[in-house]
Amino acid sequence: MTAIPIRLRGESLPVTTELLDRYNVQGPRYTSYPTAPEWTAAVGPDDFLAACARANEKGRPVSLYLHLPFCEEQCWFCGCFMKVVPKPDRKGAERGEIEGYLGDLHREIDWLASLVDRSRPVVQAHWGGGTPTYLSPRQADELAAHLFEAFPLAPGAEVSVEIDPRVTTPEHLAVLRRRGFNRVSMGVQDFDPEVQELVNRVQPFEMTKALVDASRDLGYQSLNLDLIYGLPGQRREGFEESVDQVLTLRPDRIAMYSYAHVPWLKKPQRVLAAHLPEGTEKFAIFVSGIERFSAAGYTYIGMDHFALPHDEIARAQEERTLWRNFQGYTTHAGVDLYALGISAITQVDDLYAQNTKEYDVYHRTTLEGRPSTIRGHRLSGDDHLRRTVITNLLCHCVIKKREIEEAYGLASFDETFAPELGRLAPLVADGLVAPDLSEEIRVTPLGRIFIRNVAMVFDPYLARRSDSEPKIFSRTL
Repeated sequence: MTAIPIRLRGESLPVTTELLDRYNVQGPRYTSYPTAPEWTAAVGPDDFLAACARANEKGRPVSLYLHLPFCEEQCWFCGCFMKVVPKPDRKGAERGEIEGYLGDLHREIDWLASLVDRSRPVVQAHWGGGTPTYLSPRQADELAAHLFEAFPLAPGAEVSVEIDPRVTTPEHLAVLRRRGFNRVSMGVQDFDPEVQELVNRVQPFEMTKALVDASRDLGYQSLNLDLIYGLPGQRREGFEESVDQVLTLRPDRIAMYSYAHVPWLKKPQRVLAAHLPEGTEKFAIFVSGIERFSAAGYTYIGMDHFALPHDEIARAQEERTLWRNFQGYTTHAGVDLYALGISAITQVDDLYAQNTKEYDVYHRTTLEGRPSTIRGHRLSGDDHLRRTVITNLLCHCVIKKREIEEAYGLASFDETFAPELGRLAPLVADGLVAPDLSEEIRVTPLGRIFIRNVAMVFDPYLARRSDSEPKIFSRTL
């Protein structure tokens, strides 16, 4: 058994190779609960429409997500639902395929707006992909104008866009800023040229810095940069250099994702299998990021996110108002998320609903003015309860038993979750959970690193999955 040195906020954490082997298992990221593999085709368009009607009656605020799936080339690590339209074809594609998809999206905006009560405030909007800035500035301007005419933004709304610096221009940023966007998220992954070549994403530091500077000059309020650890060719020393370069840009938020190697689901990843750092080597890369960002003054939010203390998600964690959804950590709990575009996932009232992944089906349904829902899940009472418990762990690292009892009318948390409390015992022994479980379940600093494993204890769907079923999750570290 070999100790792996790691310090977080000045505290030395007792990580060993044995501990790492025990907890580095396949598990969900919990951007939803129940997770998407549990959803079924029993949920369809009628269920979506009924959920929209229930949501209007309850009058919760609205969050919007638009999925823009196109990219100019394939990044080998990518796990997103996207479609490559190469550079040589782009002008033709803008007139044909891309404009056709945007026409569908514009129609979907119109019929969705007719379903949502206009008195409900729109407090959040996000464009993801693919590469939203694959669109030309003209296309982006027209799409944003239409979206916010149909769904006027509430004062102070959080409006964000994901950008790829390789295809984004200052004109893109200026157009979006004029339309109300105030947050920008940029993929970096790694600045090491060798790693960039191996994953087919060549993006020099200077290119990224130029877009960071342009965003700030235009008045974007918040900047997020994404890194990925566990990519082919990565070494601790090289990743530390990338982290140091990121720190010179001083983003408000940083996401440092574990590379999810699922080549059985994402065929382009198959070219990477021979080059991947694994086990203690991958964990050492992860540790280097935690240590450097923490030393630079960033708050470790949990799982894969860091934020400067002034940032809203850091404050929300302190105030225990942080939430988690398909876009990761968010300050907007208690909203209904309406998602537009192919493959997009809606979370409205007690329903998860996913749009079709077939372009021709999506086109036909928008022409007919109806949802393209192909699968989803309606939450049961137990699902609601466990989603709250798991979200409290992931967002606040604590479950306060009396709060859960009062919120859900439980006679006893301990009786309701007796099997789970039994399964927590090894995690307590390993130092992931604080030993006093009388009033609360509190994750330790070490447990934050293995937070997905702690959450998995409260997920009964995992226990129901047969060992013979196909693998569906990446490893937790």
